[in-house]
Amino acid sequence: MYAILDIETTGGKYNEEGITEIAIYKFDGHKIVDQFSSLINPEKPIQPFVVNLTGINNEMLRHAPKFYEVAKRIIEITDGCIMVAHNALFDNRILTTEFDRLGYPFEKETLCTVELAKKLIPDMPSYSLGKLVRSLGIPLSDRHRAQGDAKATVALFKMLLAKDTSKEIITETLRKDPKREMAPKLLDIIENAPSETGVYYMHNEAGNIIYIGKSRNIRKRLMQHFTNDNRKSKKIQREVKAVTFEKTGNEMIALLKEFEEIKQNRPLFNRSLRHPVFTHQLTSFVDENGYINLKIEKADGRKKAISTFSNYQQAKSALFRITEENQLCQKLTGLYETKKQCFNYSINECYGACVNKEPAAEYNNRVQAFLEQHANENQNLLIIDRGRDVEERSVILIENGKFKGYGFYNLNYQINNPEILKSIINPMQDSRDVRHIIQNYLRKNKVLKTINLSVNKVN
Repeated sequence: MYAILDIETTGGKYNEEGITEIAIYKFDGHKIVDQFSSLINPEKPIQPFVVNLTGINNEMLRHAPKFYEVAKRIIEITDGCIMVAHNALFDNRILTTEFDRLGYPFEKETLCTVELAKKLIPDMPSYSLGKLVRSLGIPLSDRHRAQGDAKATVALFKMLLAKDTSKEIITETLRKDPKREMAPKLLDIIENAPSETGVYYMHNEAGNIIYIGKSRNIRKRLMQHFTNDNRKSKKIQREVKAVTFEKTGNEMIALLKEFEEIKQNRPLFNRSLRHPVFTHQLTSFVDENGYINLKIEKADGRKKAISTFSNYQQAKSALFRITEENQLCQKLTGLYETKKQCFNYSINECYGACVNKEPAAEYNNRVQAFLEQHANENQNLLIIDRGRDVEERSVILIENGKFKGYGFYNLNYQINNPEILKSIINPMQDSRDVRHIIQNYLRKNKVLKTINLSVNKVN
């Protein structure tokens, strides 16, 4: 299955471009089975030459969804797919950068139709998309718009697939080739690994743990370890003698176990704990006019955080949502730097706290309501999610705002009493990093249900 896409951007400095439009066609090798396209508000101005090239201007994007609002759909439509694009390095870099800003690792095998065309259709006068498809008789409408270019890339890729009768070139062009030759011991390890979510432990000849990792597909992740040719992977390949694993049923428990067990075992090839799990936090303060302000700061254990984030961009995206959902002022949430009124006030979407027109008490009531709701959400909570098989569920306990541990229970025993669920918990250590892992996961993923123990409310 392939996800064939095209992206238009704002232009600008390398790795600072923003996406203005995206189109993705899910292609099974014969026909399009799903599609998605959207303009995107890049939250930054478009370069003038790009406006002239694409016809997309800042006004068109003013009310378009921001990237975080379409990210889930992009993940869904590309899941299990090889990503195909004309100049795939560019599109992959742009998407990877945007997901990195959200704290989400977006990793895909890629195929580039420029490289494939040069090998399968040599001696063409040009390999730019417009000139190439015209030379091949492929229709192209809306040039330099994502939907038109992506649709043309689908037709081009279908032609390239037909020309690649041996399939050797496509296999060799994959950015991550899982079929690279491996030592027999590594093949045996992979053969015995499950294609399920969990934590895996690499052992050396003495049985000592040299690496701990987690994955939604343990077998696939081990294959990546054993086929990568970077220095660290080669050292692991030489040292590893066996791999044991523990299924967790869902990624949140895998993340928590991985974090705690790396901290406890300090494996030779794990470096992740040398850096903090989160880098930024959301705090509040009262300004000289009596208004409660929200502020993104670098992580500081001495200060009480409202919420923590893996990076600044993730914090900023979350604060935009908080500001919009609670009708707050962008100036007082630090999203619009000005000594005068904020932009939203000029378009009648702010009540005027930025210029002292809205009474501080009224504004603070909305801020306080958000702070109380956020504090109560994670104080006493049971998080129910998938277990290790279809007849099982997992449960994570948070009590008085602290992580207590996790457990599993069988669906054949209908456990509706939270006290019984609490009794099956395997204790684990609490920390700010652990609470961040849980909070961050719940921001980005759906779980089966949560039970608020304070009011015994199921969500």
